[in-house]
Amino acid sequence: MASYTFHRKNRPLALYAGAFAVFIYLPIMFIPLFSFNSGWYVKFPLESFTFHWYVDLFQREQLMRALWNSIKVALFVSFFSTLIAIPAALAVARYRMPGKSAAIGFIMLPLVLPGIIMGTSILGLMNWFNVTLSLVTVTIGQMVICLPYAIAVLLPRFIGVGRALEEASADLGEPPLRTFFRVTLPIALPGVLACLLMTFTISFEEYFMAFFLGGTEITLPIYIWTQLRFPDDFPSLLALATLIITFSFILVFASLRLARIGESLTQEGAR
Repeated sequence: MASYTFHRKNRPLALYAGAFAVFIYLPIMFIPLFSFNSGWYVKFPLESFTFHWYVDLFQREQLMRALWNSIKVALFVSFFSTLIAIPAALAVARYRMPGKSAAIGFIMLPLVLPGIIMGTSILGLMNWFNVTLSLVTVTIGQMVICLPYAIAVLLPRFIGVGRALEEASADLGEPPLRTFFRVTLPIALPGVLACLLMTFTISFEEYFMAFFLGGTEITLPIYIWTQLRFPDDFPSLLALATLIITFSFILVFASLRLARIGESLTQEGAR
């Protein structure tokens, strides 16, 4: 009886969830709408339908350079953050160590610290070491932000991998390293791919580290911020924002799907 009560339809809760979704996503939905407006100003009624602003995006050299910078940084950040997070998450999931809870809390600290604090702190550190600001320093700063996300995504995957499979591999004579690559990693692979997609999205849209550590090299968020002062560039920015939103939604949904596949694989491995 209790199970039936818990799983039956709850209309007030469904209405609340719908209202919450509308509150979150309705402002975002106006961005694609106005990106097809031929006028410069965001107002109703729309003047006419046009694809001009989307065509205009690919004719801006500075925009293309900023976009390529963001892609390069995001690729490096996602790859190295995931590469570093895999052994860290595996160590936390598999081994007992003194002060493990404190260590996990310290690793996750960048998740709750304001971006402006992290940016100014790393900028001070770079100045102390007399490091020239460039895309390399942006990559280092964004890795500090993305590593906690990567570990948070990977940790449940490694915790869920059944120890019985690893023990069976060891009983068959496989050393620990080969057991990891032939048993543990394939089961956790959807989580690893989800981690790559998630950290790529976070890095691609990150602003504070790019602002403080980019020097003369700008990334896409910095370019968007600098162009907001010019009214005639605003429609093109709306078109760009529409493409970024679409791309981000695809990556996030793909990472969630991969994470769900990883959960089912780890549950099967546990059996």
